[in-house]
Amino acid sequence: MKPTNTPSELQNRSTNAALLRYVDSVRQHGHRAATIDPLDLLERDPVHALDPSRYGLNDMEKEYSVHGILWNQQMPEGPEGGERLESETWKLKDIVEFLRSVYVGRIAYEFMHSPSKSERLWFTHLLESAGPPAKTPMEGETKKRMWELLARSETFDHFLQAKFPNLKRYGLEGAESMLPALDALFRTSANAGVSSIILCMPHRGRLSLLTDLLRFSPTALFHKIKGGNEVPEGIEATGDVISHLAASPTLKYGDKEVKVSLLQNPSHLEAVNPVALGKTRAKQYSMIRDSSPDCALGDRVMCVQLHGDAAFTGQGVVMETLGLSNLPHYTTGGSIHIVVNNNIGYTTPAAGARSSFYCSDIGKMVNAPVLHVNGDHPEDVARAVNIAFAYRNFFRRDIIIDLMCYRQWGHNELDEPSYTSPKMYKLIRSRPSVPKMYEEKLISEGGLSAEDAKSQRGAYKSHLESCLQSVESYSPPPVQHDKQWKPVVWPASTQANGNPETGLESMTLTKVGKASVEVPDNFSMHPRLQRHVKHRLTSLEKGTGLDWGTAEALAFGSLLLDGYDVRISGQDVGRGTFSQRHAMLVDQETERVVVPLNSLSDSRKLELANSSLSEMAVLGFEYGVSWERPDILPIWEAQFGDFFNGSQVIIDTFISSSETKWMKQSGLVMLLPHGLDGAGPEHSSSRIERMLQLTNDRYNFPRKGDEARARNVNMHVTYPTTPAQYFHLLRRQMTRNYRKPLIVAAPKGLLRLPAASSSLDDMKPGTRFQPVLSTFGEGQVERVILLSGKLYYDLAKEVTTRGLADRVALIRLEELCPFPFLELADALRPFVSTATDIIWVQEEARNQGAWGHVSERLRTVLASLELEGKVKQVEYRGRPESAVPATGVAKWHAAEHAGLLRGAFEGL
Repeated sequence: MKPTNTPSELQNRSTNAALLRYVDSVRQHGHRAATIDPLDLLERDPVHALDPSRYGLNDMEKEYSVHGILWNQQMPEGPEGGERLESETWKLKDIVEFLRSVYVGRIAYEFMHSPSKSERLWFTHLLESAGPPAKTPMEGETKKRMWELLARSETFDHFLQAKFPNLKRYGLEGAESMLPALDALFRTSANAGVSSIILCMPHRGRLSLLTDLLRFSPTALFHKIKGGNEVPEGIEATGDVISHLAASPTLKYGDKEVKVSLLQNPSHLEAVNPVALGKTRAKQYSMIRDSSPDCALGDRVMCVQLHGDAAFTGQGVVMETLGLSNLPHYTTGGSIHIVVNNNIGYTTPAAGARSSFYCSDIGKMVNAPVLHVNGDHPEDVARAVNIAFAYRNFFRRDIIIDLMCYRQWGHNELDEPSYTSPKMYKLIRSRPSVPKMYEEKLISEGGLSAEDAKSQRGAYKSHLESCLQSVESYSPPPVQHDKQWKPVVWPASTQANGNPETGLESMTLTKVGKASVEVPDNFSMHPRLQRHVKHRLTSLEKGTGLDWGTAEALAFGSLLLDGYDVRISGQDVGRGTFSQRHAMLVDQETERVVVPLNSLSDSRKLELANSSLSEMAVLGFEYGVSWERPDILPIWEAQFGDFFNGSQVIIDTFISSSETKWMKQSGLVMLLPHGLDGAGPEHSSSRIERMLQLTNDRYNFPRKGDEARARNVNMHVTYPTTPAQYFHLLRRQMTRNYRKPLIVAAPKGLLRLPAASSSLDDMKPGTRFQPVLSTFGEGQVERVILLSGKLYYDLAKEVTTRGLADRVALIRLEELCPFPFLELADALRPFVSTATDIIWVQEEARNQGAWGHVSERLRTVLASLELEGKVKQVEYRGRPESAVPATGVAKWHAAEHAGLLRGAFEGL
């Protein structure tokens, strides 16, 4: 493709400027008059921009040179698309007819909004060189394959309707062309060298896709529909509904293969999109590492996202995910989006579902081209798919296919849609189906006989009948994991090692620590960072005073040496929100970025992904990374812990529940800076109470022999108070032989607090994370104060100031879930015979923080001590109930905190 015009082309464009304006107008506005709506319900104004007379072009017989203005099929072919003859002339009527045949047909194109001249020229050259679809007919076998997919889809939906009339199956009727579209995409991708496709989609048509193209067993589906579990016996999992089922087959097209992985998804529409994107990028980097040097991002792995029209414009995660598409650390080399457009959302018509004319207009925020195509015509749908793939493969950018179709039934098969859309459903119920129309077309062309059509439909129905009969003897097969997950055990198995030793030799730690601040010669470091470097090197030399940033660097670097990658993502993660990390350094003269820890390993890397200002999509992306790669430590850090709630859907429907629903493990870490320090309602709390409520933590003290099962929770929730504890948590994520999500209430004020530092001895061989830490209690203890988090340092200071070290014991719960029943009982045992009271103190309001989670479990622990002591119940001391996490008035905050400390020691 030539990015610029030749002098002769420029001269002709100037001479025939009116014609040029007309041609560009058709390219830009042709979609507005195209026959893309199968129901013809789109209310569109006449497109006067397509009238040549508006540009002074009135004589239809007049001839014009189209050199440099128009491309046609006769141009010579070459590596750059060829160059047309200067003397080529067309009559105006032929130009008009040609342009309308290309741009005002059953495929409509929007690409003229692109700011890239190269992209605009690419489309015009491709479309005008190929000419109208009628000039490039499809092969008979390709048409037969399309019909088979359409016929099987219709037969399948009719079969389910007959056998399970009360089932909400979200059938594909009216949008059956989705199957030929995907089949064409899979074939084209495989032929181009793509070996893996990560596919995500909502519920509409999922069952048809699964049982046909993706080879999901109809027997397994019928087993599920009839109330069976898709989870093999012996595995503790709840399963999910049929519209969330997944498959990952390897499909063969000729001598090419492509693995298509349809991801599980929640009912929250579009929430799976960033997960698919993250999984795609993670898989691509794994393949690039093992491929030839010329393998580039997007060569072998592609993300395909299916959407519904109402959700595509209505769900904010769509915008957030599109916003990641071209960003460093997030791009995947281009996704192909297919919007299955029913022009209705549940019962809301398009006019009430979006403010834009097209549902695809949201894609213009990233300048994505859009191909609108009439779903009544499967051959045109396949052509649109091939164009979309060619664009994606050339430019490695997102592109959208707006598949205009309809929904035969309501939102589900039990709805009556004509209550609210009578005109639409009168049209739908009076027309033949898409498979039937295409079948009649092939019969009229002689490519299919009526007898063969009837026979093949009957054979497929008989196959489905046979599968239904097999349900009684069916049992779910063992779960098949991708090869990279083979070394990882199931968390509930007897082989699971939940808290391995994570300490290291001081020589290794010192090596990593020094490497974390080493920069190349002639690197111009910011002068204020010299103090940061000096402090780190000094603390390593002394072996004491290691702060949180140093401990984190030691964990990251040592994991690189152990053969793991580390990826931390979020807003300002390179420097750190509180200027505590500085894992990336920027040359003050050249702005060259250096990640010092990456000098430790040639094969493993620390990736610092400073993200867009998004929570939901970025967290979902990192979760997708964790689904693909057990050999990477994926971390999402919120700027403040409060801001996680913008991603609550990802936490609820993926992070906290995927293992239980779908048997999917994840090693994702969420760092949520937490602590009431006078910063107000939205900069104080990571809402520990919400995280704990989402866990399946046991309430009862574990019976002997059941300890391991009690620790097998859906996710870990921690509130570490020392850098060493944080170090061990990060290393534990990777060194144990299974994966669990980890929620960390991360420090703010403790980051540089001298009292909250650690030593190299705290990280030496034989050490590991401790769920419970106990201090003071040096004499006859009268009061045991239980707590979690940064409040410990204020209470410890008060103990020392008041001279209560022999009368008070402070016991910190560093891990809140799984609740440390055994460790807490061991920590309490020395004090229960003398203590007159045991209290729980927290800085959060009573209805927030950990109190709601720990209160009943603390009673269980006391009961396990066989009433050895005088205390039978734990008393709460702290802030009262509140509608907000913290006050925004500084004086009130200070008064509340002072009262909190007084209350903790009242009565002593």
